[in-house]
Amino acid sequence: MNSPLTLLLRLVILLAVAGTALPAATGARPNIVLIMADDMGFSDIGCYGSEIRTPNIDRLAREGMMFTQFYNNAKCTTTRASLLSGMYPRNNGNSIPRDIPTIAETMRANGYQTGMSGKWHLGSKPPQRPFDRGFDEYYGLMDGAVNFWNPAQPDPEFKGGKVRTFGHNDKLVKEFPAGFYTTDAFAEHAVATIKRFAREPKPFFIHLAFNAPHYPLHAFPEDIAKYRGKYRKGWDAMRQERHARQISMGLLDPKWKLPPADVRSYDWANANQDWEDLRMATYAAMVDRMDQNIGKVLQALKELGIENNTVVMFLSDNGGCTEEPGGRDDTKQPGIVSTYTAVGPAWGAAQNTPFRRYKSWTNEGGISTPFIVRWPGQVKAGMRTNQIGHIIDVLPTCLEIAGGKPIAEIDGKKPKPLEGRGLAAVFHGQQRVAPAQLFWEWSGNCAVREGRWKLVWDTLNTAKKWQLFDIEADRTELSDVAAQHMDLVKRLSSDYERWARGLGRRLPGQKGKAAED
Repeated sequence: MNSPLTLLLRLVILLAVAGTALPAATGARPNIVLIMADDMGFSDIGCYGSEIRTPNIDRLAREGMMFTQFYNNAKCTTTRASLLSGMYPRNNGNSIPRDIPTIAETMRANGYQTGMSGKWHLGSKPPQRPFDRGFDEYYGLMDGAVNFWNPAQPDPEFKGGKVRTFGHNDKLVKEFPAGFYTTDAFAEHAVATIKRFAREPKPFFIHLAFNAPHYPLHAFPEDIAKYRGKYRKGWDAMRQERHARQISMGLLDPKWKLPPADVRSYDWANANQDWEDLRMATYAAMVDRMDQNIGKVLQALKELGIENNTVVMFLSDNGGCTEEPGGRDDTKQPGIVSTYTAVGPAWGAAQNTPFRRYKSWTNEGGISTPFIVRWPGQVKAGMRTNQIGHIIDVLPTCLEIAGGKPIAEIDGKKPKPLEGRGLAAVFHGQQRVAPAQLFWEWSGNCAVREGRWKLVWDTLNTAKKWQLFDIEADRTELSDVAAQHMDLVKRLSSDYERWARGLGRRLPGQKGKAAED
């Protein structure tokens, strides 16, 4: 006579042979899918106030938790270095030092299968490729910006004319089929890896790092058509509409006023409005396509029967981008394989509504990101938190979720303690102790936050001095109160310089290489 245990074991064997994942048992360690957008502004998805259609990301927010005060590092490389190490970036931040374990090395040491699809941007040669740094499976772009349709096409001369590095595990990929598009390809690889990993008894960690909506502006005509004409009101109108929407959604405190147009913006009335509408429509199409592909990942989790035991997190690497490589040439048609265009400063600043500045700046517009987590049965649906989080918290959060521990030794040495702290308490609706201080630096833009206070060195500020903002009262950074709190400015600026010197980051006003010990 077959016992219940015997029948259960037979069922497990049959399902394994069929290549079908068994729905996770209660108490099983969850899978983790960490999704990141590239150069996407704070207000560029529907659940954070956008007019762009993002039903799949919005679904994650409805079924999980949204953070309203989550921070990145303002720049591609430094954000990725921190996200994947749980540490502030060292020196120039374009790689993770070998004596600092990556999230993949850490999760693999804790019994997880590890996979990555998409943009790495932390080294394209051994021993700094994803395959060298703990990912069992990798496919994607190891450099920065790339032609979405044909990554083998060299950059234009104004971007250096080089061919970007694509790889699959330890092999280079140099040919791409007709119809190739990076956003689709990265999601397809992530889905295939999830399906393969789901056949194994071990849980998995997947990092899906899109290169959308980073320039160049490349999108499918049918996606662009959804948005053509929607931006004929201009960037100021888009900011105002998004701001009103954010207030009505309860995302913002109404006392935080919308800043005036950015100093790098320009007059809509004198612009080529049809071309500007096409630029922003193409950008919106790229965000839309990314959302479509996130939907494919979520559908795969559902079909495999593992969505209830999979944590999905979503964020962006920095604020909207105002860079305009190659200049503002309205003879170039955005969207197609032969052009290399960007949204420019006016749209780029508006994408971070309601905040000031953008990518590369440490004002709120450069470092604030949407952060969404869905974990069925653990994170209540429809939750929203204003607790402060930072990308250095992601790795320790994954360890909390997995019931794991940091790596005790790497290359024969004990690693430094993680600088981030886990967010599991926040996920469960509890209050965690806020970070005592957080620090940022990129290209001479500097900041430190302590509680409600934020000290900022803004290289566009002609006064060339520290500014102090009360973020609780004025998160849009309109009222500099440094003159009223000079002792606080002195202390926080001293704390910043100590941090910067210790990690090789720049000091305020410093040009050239970063600060050194």
